[in-house]
Amino acid sequence: AAAPQPSLCLAECPGTGSAQAGSAAACQGCPNQGLCAAGAAGPDPGEAAELRARLRAVRHTVLVLSGKGGVGKSTFSAALAHGLAADEHKQVALLDIDICGPSIPKMMGLEGEQVHQSGSGWSPVYVEENLGVMSVGFLLSSPDDAVIWRGPKKNGLIKQFLRDVDWGEIDYLIVDTPPGTSDEHLSIVQYLSVTRIDGAVIVTTPQEISLQDVRKEINFCHKVKLPIIGVVENMSGFVCPKCKKESQIFPPTTGGAEKMCQNLNVSLLGKVPLDPQIGRSCDRGQSFLSEAPESPATLSYRNIIQRIQEYCEQHHSQEEKMI
Repeated sequence: AAAPQPSLCLAECPGTGSAQAGSAAACQGCPNQGLCAAGAAGPDPGEAAELRARLRAVRHTVLVLSGKGGVGKSTFSAALAHGLAADEHKQVALLDIDICGPSIPKMMGLEGEQVHQSGSGWSPVYVEENLGVMSVGFLLSSPDDAVIWRGPKKNGLIKQFLRDVDWGEIDYLIVDTPPGTSDEHLSIVQYLSVTRIDGAVIVTTPQEISLQDVRKEINFCHKVKLPIIGVVENMSGFVCPKCKKESQIFPPTTGGAEKMCQNLNVSLLGKVPLDPQIGRSCDRGQSFLSEAPESPATLSYRNIIQRIQEYCEQHHSQEEKMI
């Protein structure tokens, strides 16, 4: 008879910061066991010093996460970057670590751009003077090229983005991540742990099939001690522009993000309704917030962005008091 397969119990996961990471009984059979065992303590002292030196001028760092693909996470990241950069006195950077599916260059109107290297490192590609972007998409010869890499190579590129890009002085670093809770997520949290992470914004859609994966993402944040700024419910209903009737495209059969947030004691930052203009703006590489300033979705985005800013400022003030 075949030997029984080891079971994976997330509730018993010791977390990446634990001395037992990768070696506890609950780690047997976990696909991230080797990574946790090798890197639970984060970067070595030399790497930590390099990362700290490069990122010392980054004031706020926000990760955009979702356990589910296709919920509009990159769309939200792009809107968040545009919204923050609307204040010309703020310097904003958008880092795309979705190595296999980099969509940020298209959404930001930067397809075909290339990364340039100077004596101080790689230079971000700029949308505006105060909005820089970095993505593996800039390193590909064609947008149709497939990135077929194993975990270690992905992790190496993420570290290189943080260590070798000349970010300069930044008020907000927005990190757009791939779906899931795997290598890239562990790497970015561990590499950024040497500096400061304000927290994560988690994007979902209303239906249970999405919320199921988002609960895993929230569990991941708790395990790696990543603060959760809040949850955004994307594609939350659709209002017909002609008859003004609202329809639920993705019915919230279990109460949607609002009920989930109540059950898990996390903040609901807001709900963004569907608007066909969002997709058109992303395809053209334009800012939806600028193209449709009166859309209910734009108003929702702006309220959410304001709440994120308030959280970051409060988080920064609390850290300064502790120091």
